[in-house]
Amino acid sequence: MDGYEWDLAKARLHFERHGVRFVDAALSLEDPFAVTVANPDSEGEARFVALALDPQGRILVVVYSHGSEKTRIISARRASPGERAQSARRDA
Repeated sequence: MDGYEWDLAKARLHFERHGVRFVDAALSLEDPFAVTVANPDSEGEARFVALALDPQGRILVVVYSHGSEKTRIISARRASPGERAQSARRDA
């Protein structure tokens, strides 16, 4: 997928743990209604956290950074019930 990159071993691990593929996480970043904030816990590089809808309609939490040429997916998981509620309030 052009414009995005990720560590393949980390992507496999996240899929096993969270059932989310990084390709779906990358596609969720294209959600026009995604909410993105700077990650206050990141050290050394600017990281961002997005709450966004993936192609299957799941609300994901995606952590990523902007590289010089590509956006790097760092982690992705399904949003918690509280995070989904925040998203629902935002859409109301």
